[in-house]
Amino acid sequence: MNRNPHIIVVDDEAPAREMVGDYLKMHGFAVTLCDGGKSLREAIGIATPDLVVLDLNMPEEDGLSIIRDLKSHTDLPVIMLTATASPIDRVVGLELGADDYVAKPCELRELMARIRSVLRRSAPKTEAPPPAADVKPAARQLVRFGTKWLDLDAQALRDDEGNEHPLTASEFGLLKVFAANPKRVLSRERLLELANARDSEAFDRAIDLRIMRIRRKIEPDPAKPAVIRTIRGGGYLFSPAGDKT
Repeated sequence: MNRNPHIIVVDDEAPAREMVGDYLKMHGFAVTLCDGGKSLREAIGIATPDLVVLDLNMPEEDGLSIIRDLKSHTDLPVIMLTATASPIDRVVGLELGADDYVAKPCELRELMARIRSVLRRSAPKTEAPPPAADVKPAARQLVRFGTKWLDLDAQALRDDEGNEHPLTASEFGLLKVFAANPKRVLSRERLLELANARDSEAFDRAIDLRIMRIRRKIEPDPAKPAVIRTIRGGGYLFSPAGDKT
């Protein structure tokens, strides 16, 4: 039986977290409310959520520190709530691995839409039933990205030894777009559109930081990227063989 997605809302301001929590409960989500990093860790210890909605500006432990800690040992999706006047927080949060952000004061319908979008991108694929004896199983969709293989079915990045390397939902979305568009120059705006990463307030540095994180995972030499190359004035180009053609 399918259960309702479990969302943890972290905000030190009680009225704000209760407003978000009540709205999500009204739309079928299971919700846990936390007032900071300590209570968040306690809640995760009791039951692992499907997603965390996290306010960045909190007095005791700021949201960026919490994201850094979470992403160091879990792959939990995180949506940041950020002050409109703090673009640098959004950039740093994305660099640390956050999956999306919503500006405060947030429009609750937009927040719910972004939660559903991130949950769709981060949901594990359902295992297909074993094929009949006389039916040949379909080949897995594997794409070579430099030192790694991207398994499109499992939404996983693995090395040649089969070890899995964690990907955020936004990183997988970008790699999937590159896999579908080899040797094509894609502008930042086109990447954002195809990856469903943002539909407003897109800014170049957000894409650049995500590409930088991906390069650290796939490039033989991230300082001299050959697999995902920067095209001056154009955007980015995926060269499957890491060549210059």
